[in-house]
Amino acid sequence: MKKKLLTAIFSLGSMGLFAQEEYLRDVSATQNLSKTIASLFQENQIATAFGRLTPYWPMPQNEMEAIEEKTIKYLNLLEQRFGKAIGFVKIKNETISDIAIRETYLVRYTNSAIRLKFTFYKNDRGWIVNAFNWDDSFTDEFE
Repeated sequence: MKKKLLTAIFSLGSMGLFAQEEYLRDVSATQNLSKTIASLFQENQIATAFGRLTPYWPMPQNEMEAIEEKTIKYLNLLEQRFGKAIGFVKIKNETISDIAIRETYLVRYTNSAIRLKFTFYKNDRGWIVNAFNWDDSFTDEFE
């Protein structure tokens, strides 16, 4: 009986190890998600942004939480250095056939900007977030 109970608890617990549970229907849904996340980054609503990404991103929950924590910490420091967020703009949309999309945004601050990169992948069930990252290296976009 104890083995069955432990197995059941472990099985339920392991279900939450990966955050991704949903799929985006089409390309417009991927575009809406990335635009929403860029807007939330501009508003420094990082927890909400990660909450919106989580259902579509097949990443272990503990890794997702660690990235979220670090992002909150660094963006608060960036705001002190770069000034107040003043807007965001989509600067690039790239595709690989009909299976992958990468969208790039800049969140503008008074003295500089950060780059947000979203990569979506289409599997047999729909679109998922394959990767998301941000940095302050937007000068690479001039190449």
